[in-house]
Amino acid sequence: MRRLLREPLLHFLVIGAALFALYALRRPGEVRADELRIPRGEVEHLALVFERTWQRTPTPDELDGLIQDRLREEVAYREALAMGLDRDDTIVRRRLRQKLEFLADDLVSAVRPGEAELCAFLTANAERFRLEPRLAFHQVLFRSDRRTDAAADARAALAELAAGTSAADALGDPTLLPSELGPSAAAEVDAQFGEGFAHALAELAPGAWSGPVPSTFGAHLVRLDALEEGRLPGLDEARAAVEREWFAERRQRELDALYRRLLERYQVVIEDSSAPEEPR
Repeated sequence: MRRLLREPLLHFLVIGAALFALYALRRPGEVRADELRIPRGEVEHLALVFERTWQRTPTPDELDGLIQDRLREEVAYREALAMGLDRDDTIVRRRLRQKLEFLADDLVSAVRPGEAELCAFLTANAERFRLEPRLAFHQVLFRSDRRTDAAADARAALAELAAGTSAADALGDPTLLPSELGPSAAAEVDAQFGEGFAHALAELAPGAWSGPVPSTFGAHLVRLDALEEGRLPGLDEARAAVEREWFAERRQRELDALYRRLLERYQVVIEDSSAPEEPR
């Protein structure tokens, strides 16, 4: 019983019933089909929305215009329903489904996960939150579109660097690529230098010029300055992302349960579109 009382789907159904009961209390008796009533509270709401928009109270004529527009909206809504214009309307159907799911969202948002639950979720979904390796490096490019053998030229330049006969900034070809990149995620490095470049750099010994490392632009000499291995962050570091993913997964789970429960009220028939239609 205690577990049942904590079930969000039960809360959803209870709140729905309470809303219908509240509506019945506020609108006692049978409502006349030919009556269009704009309650005082709604008139005050129209005036308040106007005041917040225009930073002043509406004049009597302006308020009357708002009321007349509200009456037109209500009569159009009722007549459209009477004519069945809501049926088989994809936009209307999607909007009603959205409103139903918003109610379920409110229930999920009201549940706050504890520290232990978030820690368990982080551990169970480690790959979602694992931080990429980060690299910092200097590079010199020998462009393949300017040289007959860019890799050979890069090897010769590397020998000059090792012998101390040349400085790195005096070598290579002009390029828009950065000569120095501070600590950056592997994906950011690959976005600038090409797929797989970060992985190749992660294999280098830090602190010394190495290469050549190929890319789509040519051959690079690279000095790896720092390498931070990929890791799983702690909960305090990743709390916002963990909570966001926890709520998204919880929302989907509760919606699935809600629809399973609602579908139990119906006999579902799915016609086979490939089968020939029976003559009428």
